[in-house]
Amino acid sequence: MTHPDETLASLGESAVLRRIFPRLPDAASALLGPGDDAAVVAAPDGRFVVTTDTLVHGPDFRMAWSSPYQLGWKAAASNLADVAAMGARPTALVVALVAPTATGVHWLEGLADGLREGCAALAPGCGVVGGDLSVSEQLTIAVTAFGDLEGRPPVLRSGARAGDVVAVCGELGLAARGLELLFARGVDAAGAPDAVAAASLRPAFDRELDAQLAPSPPIGAGVRAALGGATAMMDVSDGLALDGRRLAEASGVVLDLSSEAVGSPLALTGGEDHALLATFPADAALPSGFSPIGRVLVGTPSLHVDGRPFDPRGGWDPYADWDGGVG
Repeated sequence: MTHPDETLASLGESAVLRRIFPRLPDAASALLGPGDDAAVVAAPDGRFVVTTDTLVHGPDFRMAWSSPYQLGWKAAASNLADVAAMGARPTALVVALVAPTATGVHWLEGLADGLREGCAALAPGCGVVGGDLSVSEQLTIAVTAFGDLEGRPPVLRSGARAGDVVAVCGELGLAARGLELLFARGVDAAGAPDAVAAASLRPAFDRELDAQLAPSPPIGAGVRAALGGATAMMDVSDGLALDGRRLAEASGVVLDLSSEAVGSPLALTGGEDHALLATFPADAALPSGFSPIGRVLVGTPSLHVDGRPFDPRGGWDPYADWDGGVG
């Protein structure tokens, strides 16, 4: 049992790792897991998909709003979605944590529990095979994820062709609505993130808050899309409009979305949905979970909505949108 006064500094790295390893998820693909200088992971396809992402206190999360369990879940989910967007099956994670020495060991255990449960729920068989611990006053979680293409070609952003159907799998706009609620009503009188104020939003806004703090992207849909003939695909993490424009530019086409099919304006401009945006041949049956929201046209690469050019303002750009505050 963890003593509430135990910190990373009081236990030291070796003892902390002994405490954490049993809580982390095993990876079915691991030939050698944590404990050596590096892990060994099977790659039966002869290739593997790899991606990395970081969560930094301040621009990416607030301690007052997110529990360690939620952060572990979100760190897993955001990386698993990138693997899924390539049409691959997630197999393994490597996790690095940079934290103040005063961080409680119970906090790190909660993070590990979130990683374990997130992997179990979203990508069964995927687990943590290694990582690193270091120290800094700025809490940072960095995850590298690996995936197996299982003999299929990767689904790229650059494969959309005129005549294709644009489709999406996953909910759009909920995560952005959750963040709006937290900034508007999850703060104290001075506008700083406040745990008590954030908790008061539940249970009325559970769906919105969970979509932001512990998202559940449709990881299995990535393989279904690849098997269903997807010509292009990507994870919607920075907003449908911004990411849709990226896919259009990569493919050299116009993506024309239907506002009626997309729904609310937040569905277009909000970020962190981690839905899957894909294009399919017009005669293809859309895989389970995918809904049509537009079409691919010939033209100068751009994003259109209802036939008119759309400026994808909104979404998330860490360099343009971060003001340097933590709160």
